[in-house]
Amino acid sequence: MDAPSRMKFGSFLGPFHKAGENPTLALDRDLELIEWMDYLGFDEVWVGEHHSAGWEIIASPEVFIAAAAQRTRYIKLGTGVLSLPYHHPLMVANRMIQLDHMTHGRVLLGVGPGALPGDAYMMGIPHEKQRERMDESLDVIIRLFTETEPITYKSDWFELKEAMIHLRPYQQPYMPVAVASIQSPAGVALAGKHGAAVLTITVPRDPSAGPADLKGLWSVAEESAAEHGKQVNRHDWRLVLPVHLAESRQEARNDVRVGSGQYLREYSEGTNGRKPVFDGPLDQVVDNMADSGAWVVGTPDDCIEAIHALQELSGGFGGFLVQTVDWAPRDKMLRSYELLARYVMPVFQGTATSTLASNQWATERKDDFVAGRVRSIDRAKSVYANRAR
Repeated sequence: MDAPSRMKFGSFLGPFHKAGENPTLALDRDLELIEWMDYLGFDEVWVGEHHSAGWEIIASPEVFIAAAAQRTRYIKLGTGVLSLPYHHPLMVANRMIQLDHMTHGRVLLGVGPGALPGDAYMMGIPHEKQRERMDESLDVIIRLFTETEPITYKSDWFELKEAMIHLRPYQQPYMPVAVASIQSPAGVALAGKHGAAVLTITVPRDPSAGPADLKGLWSVAEESAAEHGKQVNRHDWRLVLPVHLAESRQEARNDVRVGSGQYLREYSEGTNGRKPVFDGPLDQVVDNMADSGAWVVGTPDDCIEAIHALQELSGGFGGFLVQTVDWAPRDKMLRSYELLARYVMPVFQGTATSTLASNQWATERKDDFVAGRVRSIDRAKSVYANRAR
């Protein structure tokens, strides 16, 4: 198993807000969450792009990232993801480079073909062409990032005439690039082609289908990289999973009992038409998904165990992202991230190694230390008594 000494932690922020609630407040809560994550020391957050279905309400991750950058100091801000078939590649390159400068190098470029079929339909984009257009677009974007001569290129859906960027990327040679991998090997194959990172938005175990073949998925990336003379690094591979933590497993499940059922039944299955994975009562959805390992809903120890299991299942990865679902009260959501930062992240980042070692060292010697302290106090009393005479 190939795991880094310091795993990255962050959020994959669709975001998922129940349709019908106040969208302005929902966006405000998303920004508040990123500020909180920045304070807690999370590494990164990836912000999605969607244009239909009423739940994932951020249409421009770049605009959202610009706002978040002004409220934060350290956390890296990624597009999670930009749907490349929806945009002219020159516009993508220029907007991301501008953000790269405005954030002083805190921006990440995550790309994908577009996840919601309604988005592509409204733009008249044939679904069967989305992945090939993503591939073509990313090729051109990388060329714009790296080449200094004007580029002329004609496609069946965009055209460049002596195109060149007038700002070079702040990060050299350009900001980190990650490709989304959801339901097909196309994403990891494209990541391998460019030596890019991978964002795997999946579940480790489908309640109805068994464990995901994460090792097989990564092998596609490695084979593609070898074919194109590139390299991919497991430490740049992020896995995405819904997570909610509390002090007890029962409390965590009760926190999301209603919201999780609504998310799965009303949006994932009801709106997007995904195959049902559980036909029991709505208030038992969270128990089924957590017990099967599809979601992590429990204590920090449960999350630690789940990440260890993912490492074994995948062969090793470098980043763990919470697929953020707005399924619990605001204070409970913020508390969940605090618990993850306080008790889970140190296990996989080595930040508590020295304090634990120091505590163990002192504990093992406590009898000698206490005896020495007693002798010191007795001697001080004796010296004082002798002076009093």
